[in-house]
Amino acid sequence: MIHTLLHWLVAALAIGIAAYLVPGVQVTLVGALVLAAVLALINLFIRPIITVLTLPFTILTLGLFSLVINALIILGAAALVPGFSVSGFGTAFLFALLLALVNTLFGVRFMRV
Repeated sequence: MIHTLLHWLVAALAIGIAAYLVPGVQVTLVGALVLAAVLALINLFIRPIITVLTLPFTILTLGLFSLVINALIILGAAALVPGFSVSGFGTAFLFALLLALVNTLFGVRFMRV
């Protein structure tokens, strides 16, 4: 239980850092906490379905289409979480890349690239 809570808090911190570094992304403290939970749920339940459905595009682009999937997941999460907003697809793309990098540095695995 403590491991899960710590993982959630580190993920929220990574979201806050990535939001601070990417212009066009606004997130509140509560928004970062909720976004961490929403992204975990999306990656647990919805992402495997999206990955299977878009597998031909991912193979055709040598895996780069997964970056587009990450940006679309960020845009979808922005529509669901009230304390989080992204100004557009390019911003979501950059935010997803940076979030994956920050998560890699922190050792958190919830945004896969």
